Amino acid sequence: MIVLSACTPRGVMVVVPPETAEGPISTVFVGTTRGLEGSGVFGGQRAEEMRFARYDVAIPPQRNVGEIKYPAPRRPNVSTDFVTTDQRIYSAETDFRRDLNQALSANGREAIIFVHGFNNTFTEGLYRIAQLRHDLEVPGVALHYSWPSAAEPLGYVYDRDSVVFARTGLEELIRETIAAGATRVTLVAHSMGSFLSMEALRDIALKDGRIMPQLRGVVLISPDIDVEVFRMQAKDIGTLPQPFLIFGSDRDRVLRLSALITGQQGRLGSLDSVEQLSELEVTYLDVGAFSQGSGHFVPGTSPALIRLLGRIGDVDQAFGNDAAGRAGLLPGVILTARSATRIILTPVAEITGDALN
Repeated sequence: MIVLSACTPRGVMVVVPPETAEGPISTVFVGTTRGLEGSGVFGGQRAEEMRFARYDVAIPPQRNVGEIKYPAPRRPNVSTDFVTTDQRIYSAETDFRRDLNQALSANGREAIIFVHGFNNTFTEGLYRIAQLRHDLEVPGVALHYSWPSAAEPLGYVYDRDSVVFARTGLEELIRETIAAGATRVTLVAHSMGSFLSMEALRDIALKDGRIMPQLRGVVLISPDIDVEVFRMQAKDIGTLPQPFLIFGSDRDRVLRLSALITGQQGRLGSLDSVEQLSELEVTYLDVGAFSQGSGHFVPGTSPALIRLLGRIGDVDQAFGNDAAGRAGLLPGVILTARSATRIILTPVAEITGDALN
C-alpha cells in the first residue's frame, strides 16, 4: 500500500444487509495471524494462532476500474463504496476447509492467494483482493493472507519484523488450500508481502517437495526485496513456479523510501535491468510508463493497465514459443538476458478501444 499521511482516513469495514447491496459479490476466504479486535475485524497485533474466516464483499457499480472507496462508518453508500454483506470467523479448521472445498469444486479447483504489503489495515487488504479479482476477472477462488501490519506510515520496522513472524502462517494457508482440494494455486504478493511470500516458498521447497508442483504461478507486485536476498531465496527454492512474474518500476517512490530506510539501493521492484536476474526463470514487467502518484501499486490501480492485463493469461503460452512470437504478446518492448525477460509495457491509444478484444 502507498505511504499514507497520518491524517488520511484509513479503510474501515462496514457490514450491510445482503439485500441492500447493489453490485456483484466477491467472496474472499481469509487466513490471518492478526489479533481479533471484534466485530469480525482483525487489527495489527500479532497472534501466534492462525485464524480462518470468509467475507462477502460487494463491488459498487458506480466506480472507476482500479478504484476503491471506503464507506463512512455510519453512512455507507452502496452505489459507490465497498461494503461487506456477510462474514464468518471459523471456530474450527475443518469447517473452513469444508467451505473452501465446496468453493473450489465450483470453480475448477483453482485458487489465488493474495498477500498484502506494508502499511495495510485488515480491511484494505481484503477489499483490494476483492477489487483485483473483479477488475481483472480472475478465475478460481480468492484467498487473502492477512499478516499483522501496524498500518502506520512510520511502522516499517514493525512490519518487517511481522513478515518474519508471519511466514509460517502463509505456509499453513497454502497447505490448507491444497488440502481443501486446490490443484492450481497462484500466489500474488504486493510490496513487503513479496518478501514474506518468498520466505514461505523457500521454507516449503526445503521441507516438502509435494507442495511445490501445486503452485502454478507467482506474481510479485512492486516487491520490496533486496535483489541479492531475492537471488539467494530463489536459489534455495530451486525451480521457480511458472509463470513467475515481477511487476516493477524505477518510478516507484515508496521503494525509493524503502531503499533510504534500509540503506539497500537494489530493490527488486525498481530495477532498470534484469541482468542481475539473468540466470533465473522470471519475467519482469516494467510498468513505469503507467505510473501515477506513488507508483507503488500500478497493476491494481491503473485502468489502462488493468485492461491490458486481461491478456496476462497469454504469457505462459506465448513464452513457450520463440522470441519472435513474443512480440505481439503485450504492447511493449521485450528484452532478454539469458533466462530472465524484461517487458517494458508501453501505453498505446488503442488500449481503451478494440485493440485488446
